[in-house]
Parts: sequence; structure tokens; C-alpha cells
Amino acid sequence: MIRLKTIFLLALFIITSLIFLSIDLLRYKSSSIHAKLRLTSNVDMALSQRIGEKITYDVMLKKIRLGQAQFNRLPTEEVENKKLDLVTFQTNIKGFQDYEKIYSDPQTFLPWRVERDIKKLIVTEKIVENYDQSRFILTVTKTNGGREEQIVINNNGQIHNPVLLPYYVRSITGLKIGWVLWINLPKRKYLIKLVSIDSIKVPAGTFRAYYFVSEPKQFEIWISADARRIPLKIMGTGIFSYSLEMKEYSFKE
Repeated sequence: MIRLKTIFLLALFIITSLIFLSIDLLRYKSSSIHAKLRLTSNVDMALSQRIGEKITYDVMLKKIRLGQAQFNRLPTEEVENKKLDLVTFQTNIKGFQDYEKIYSDPQTFLPWRVERDIKKLIVTEKIVENYDQSRFILTVTKTNGGREEQIVINNNGQIHNPVLLPYYVRSITGLKIGWVLWINLPKRKYLIKLVSIDSIKVPAGTFRAYYFVSEPKQFEIWISADARRIPLKIMGTGIFSYSLEMKEYSFKE
């Protein structure tokens, strides 16, 4: 019994490590990008500035619950004479923890700096991402066991952050089926398209939702079709169909 449990935990760790490896590849492995992020003017700033909002997700691998993730919108902070939005995103699954502090421009929703503390079993790693949105450069510094590695990614357009993406899309007003948005992630550019408005069931309940799909098809996003515009479910469509499904929502201003 103990041996079977050990094998199960090892297999679970390998699967989850591969999932988050695929996410990191999406973040950091650069290819040529030729489209700038197209920001629209019809943005509801109130939706993006809900300080005190907390969203808890179940991390799912198909029907297997791996753990939880939590999004928190914190008060704006001043960093290097810049007033920046601040959110945290924490993922906790067996054998893997990832805590992110994400600073972004309150007008464009573009990332300015990301600080990540990662723990894989007994191995810890710190990652700092610095975004130069005027020169389209992302500098990633990884520190692991005293060793430091730096990756510099040069793009031809402003660079988005995958964690912030659903929280930008939620702020667009006047959404209609067929709405599209070009975005740049460090790996490649994507077209985000609103393809339908459907009902979706998540652990927190059943909701009417906007359903977005990326082209090429890499991820899908469901956002509640009500005044709150809550990101209900975010699903990757790669080798592992992992997803984040909302379990709890609270907003204490």
C-alpha cells in the first residue's frame, strides 16, 4: 500500500511538473513576433480596479483535482516612482508551489515586473521578470541554489503576461460574438476570439459565460456574462488538458 501511494505521488508530481513546464515554455521561449498588442478604447477601468477581489480555483487535470490556485487584487503600489497595479497568483499542488507578485500598468494592463517564488519538492527557485514595454524586451532572471541564469527576449511588440490576460479581457465593454484581440506572449502571438455565450458549470456553480478561444488553439477562457465579469475557467489545450475552475469568489473593498 505504501509503495503504491509512493508511485502515485511520484506520477502526480511528474505530470504536474510537465504541466507547469509547458506554461513556462509559453512564457519564455521566444520566436519572431510581428504584431503589437492592440489595446481597445472601450475598457471599463472599474472592473480592473476591484481592490480586495479574491478568486479561488481548483487546478484540474481532466477530472483529477491536483490542488488550488488563488488570485488576489491588492492595493496599488508605488515602485520606482510609478503607480502600479498589483495582483498575486498562488498555485499549490502536491510537490509544487508557485507564488507570483505581478506589477502592471493601470492604463494598459501590460506587465511591468513579475516576482515568482517556486518550490518543487525540496528545490526552490526565484524568477524575476522585467518588462521594458517601450523597447519590447523581457529580461528573465532565474536563481536556483546560488546559480543565476538570465534570459533576454527581444520582440517586435509589447509583451503580455499569461496570468493577466483573462483580467484584461474581462474589462472590455460591449462584447459581441466575433470580437477579437491580438496579443503577444513571449513565445508567439495569438488571436483571442469570442466565439459564443454559453452556460458553464464550475465548482462554484453554473454561470452564463463569454467563451473565448485562442488561435492557434492553445487556451480557452470562460468569463461570466454579468456585471462582475469573473474569470470562471481557464483551460490549456496542449498535451495535458489542465484547467483552473473557480471554486470561490469574494470581493471585500
